[in-house]
Amino acid sequence: MLLLGIDIGTSSIKVSVVDAQTQYCIASAQYPEKETEIISLQVGWAEQSPENWWQNTKAAILKLHQTEKYNPQDIQAIGIAYQMHGLVCVDKNQNILRNSIIWCDSRAVEIGNNAFDAIGTEKCLSHLLNSPGNFTASKLAWIKKNEPKLFDKIDKIMLPGDFIAMKLTNAITTSISALSEGVFWDFKNNELSKDIFQYFGFDTSIIPQQKDVFSEYGLLSKSVADELSLTPNIPVTYKAGDQPNNALSLNVLQPNEVAATAGTSGVIYGVTDKLVYDKESRINSFAHVNHTVEQNRIGVLLCINGTGILNRWIKNIAGNNVSYEQLNTAAASISAGSNGLIMLPFGNGAERMLNNKMVQSHIHDIDFNVHTNAHLFRAAQEGIAFAFRYGLDIMRENGMNPSIIRAGNANMFLSDVFFESFVNATGVAVELYDCDGSVGAAIGAGIGAGIYKTTAEAFSNNKPIKIVEPSNQNLYDDLYINWKDVLAKHLS
Repeated sequence: MLLLGIDIGTSSIKVSVVDAQTQYCIASAQYPEKETEIISLQVGWAEQSPENWWQNTKAAILKLHQTEKYNPQDIQAIGIAYQMHGLVCVDKNQNILRNSIIWCDSRAVEIGNNAFDAIGTEKCLSHLLNSPGNFTASKLAWIKKNEPKLFDKIDKIMLPGDFIAMKLTNAITTSISALSEGVFWDFKNNELSKDIFQYFGFDTSIIPQQKDVFSEYGLLSKSVADELSLTPNIPVTYKAGDQPNNALSLNVLQPNEVAATAGTSGVIYGVTDKLVYDKESRINSFAHVNHTVEQNRIGVLLCINGTGILNRWIKNIAGNNVSYEQLNTAAASISAGSNGLIMLPFGNGAERMLNNKMVQSHIHDIDFNVHTNAHLFRAAQEGIAFAFRYGLDIMRENGMNPSIIRAGNANMFLSDVFFESFVNATGVAVELYDCDGSVGAAIGAGIGAGIYKTTAEAFSNNKPIKIVEPSNQNLYDDLYINWKDVLAKHLS
């Protein structure tokens, strides 16, 4: 029995087929090869086309079939992971009304901050576990204010994964986990937030039918099945945001377990059984994939918008068409500290952990007689690692003190320089696993379809491929202090 996992990323769509019995990934594919454009019509804005996500998803699945490593007719369930917080609006005929305002868009910060003040900071934090900030609800309020005619046509709003599930099944659904990441959910009352809907003037009818994360969201339509050489009526049985899904793929499900990822954005994600929130709302708390009304499982998320996107930018600007592997090799040729070169990675929108400030990215203390492209490569990766340390210290203030962090063998963790910098800057050992978001989505589909009796069974073959302990923490502590001093100047 095979499971199909779909990961709707910012840069591309990745899909994988997993053998349900062994949990082994049989084949993976990514589409497009070139990273997908982020449409920025104004400074701080970020949009993408939902229709492009759909076309790229289909292209990725057909590319996956071309590996000929499996029979597509043996796929029995589909799971979806997706970039969080994006807003998709459709009319009553399921037509897309506008581009999606995605996770790193900053246009609604002021709207969210005004809601935070009007509803009350303590009430928002204790009930929503977050400030409305720049999340999906505030983005919808921006549309209501600035595009009222379009707003009036909205029948349903969705997160990106809900949209792909709709295209697969024609059914529009969501989950408490998705609603919480949009800051629509009241955790104390276990219902849609009356405060948010009343303050923004939304009708609850725009919210799709709610289901558990692990459940049937609809059956694959015959037309789509025929187009993709799949079996009609196989179920979509799992949907989760990319960070909860990343945690699932690393078997991070219970209190005090912690995951990290460093793709376009960077995240540390820990699980707690308490309704935790940061008083300054610098970190976010959402319903984890296994959260229920009876049993709290809250995912505490520290997000850094500017991580892998800086690594990509520096590669494109200074890399002279080098590959990431060549970039990483060049970075490793430079000693720790990059000969005094310091880089801040915050150039991808307002950073929540910096109180929603638009700090932007900065390069400090360049010496034209000393620094080379390789120094830039290393300084970028060290700067990203130090941003993780800064964020982890905020999580520590809120009671999250991991002794070990689990991460997938992908993206920035493929770089020895970043890996070394991350472990030594944070002072926490990292277990590396051979998994990714699309594989996690496939495993989630197996759980949702009841193929696995327990989550323990779903991850029975999930073993770390590498464990790295801190080895040079004092040096990196000193380097971090210098980096933090530079950041402080831009925050003042």
